[in-house]
Amino acid sequence: MSDDTFWYKGITFPRAYYSPGILRKVQEEFVLKDEDVVTVTYPKSGINWLIEIVCLIHSKGDTKWVQSVPIWERSSRVETVPGFASANKKEGPHLLTSHLPIHLFPKSFFSSKVKVIYVMRNPKDVIVSSYFFWNSINGVKKSKSVEQRLEWFLEGKVPYGSWFDHVRGWVSMRERGNFLLLSYEELKRDTKRTVEKICQFLGKKVEPEELSLILKNSSFEVMKENKICDYSMLGDVCSVDKNPLMRKGITGDWKNHFTVAQAEAFDKLFQEKMADLPRELFPWE
Repeated sequence: MSDDTFWYKGITFPRAYYSPGILRKVQEEFVLKDEDVVTVTYPKSGINWLIEIVCLIHSKGDTKWVQSVPIWERSSRVETVPGFASANKKEGPHLLTSHLPIHLFPKSFFSSKVKVIYVMRNPKDVIVSSYFFWNSINGVKKSKSVEQRLEWFLEGKVPYGSWFDHVRGWVSMRERGNFLLLSYEELKRDTKRTVEKICQFLGKKVEPEELSLILKNSSFEVMKENKICDYSMLGDVCSVDKNPLMRKGITGDWKNHFTVAQAEAFDKLFQEKMADLPRELFPWE
C-alpha cells in the first residue's frame, strides 16, 4: 500500500479526502432520516448525472439551483471529510450521495425509510472511465495504462474496493420498497422512461413541459458546459487540463481500449462471480 492511501475494513481509500475516523462515524453514528434521498454508485458509474437528474426533479426542471450551487454542496458525499462536515451542517431533508459498499454504509439505513437510488454500469466501461478519472485526481496513485487499471480493478486494489462485491451487496436490496436499482445503460437508452421511474420512486409529479426541461438540462451536452456539475472548479483536487471529468458520457467505450483476449477473460470472470444473480439485472452486452 502506498502512503497516499489507507485500508479501512478491507477497502482502500485516498488519504487526501478520507479518514478512518470519518468512515467509522458515517457507518456507526450518521443518522439517515426517512425524508432523505441518497444517490449511490460504484465510482465512475454516472453519479453526477444521477445527482443532476434528482436535483432537477426537485426543482421541476428549473436550472437556478443547479447553475448556482456546486454539485458537491447540493448533494454532499457523506463519507469524505468535507462532505461529512457539510452534511452535518444542513437542515433536513438531505440530498446525499455515496460510493460506499453496503457493509460500510450508515447502519441507520437499515431501519429507516430513506430512499436510496443505486446505479450500476458495465464494469468494462467503469474500468476505462476510472483510468482517465483517477489519473486526473491529485493525491491518488496513477495507473500507467488501462491494462494496469484492469489488473488493480480485478484485485480490488482501487478506491472503494471490488466492483463485484459492491454491486452484489447493493443488488441484494432490490426488493426493498425504499430502494431503486437502475443501470447507466438504461438511463442512456431510454432517459425519459428512466427519469419517469425516478420521479415515481421519489413521489414527485412533474408536468410534461417540466419533464422536457429535466431531460434537456441533465443532458451530457448541457452538463459539460456547466462547470459546477463536476469538480473541475476545485483545482487542488483535479487536473482537468489532462483529463476532463466529463469525458464522453457514452456506453461501450471499453471496445476502444480492451483487447479481444482481455474482454473474453473479463466476461468469463464476470460470469463466474455473478452466476447466481439473474442475467437480466445486467442490461449490457
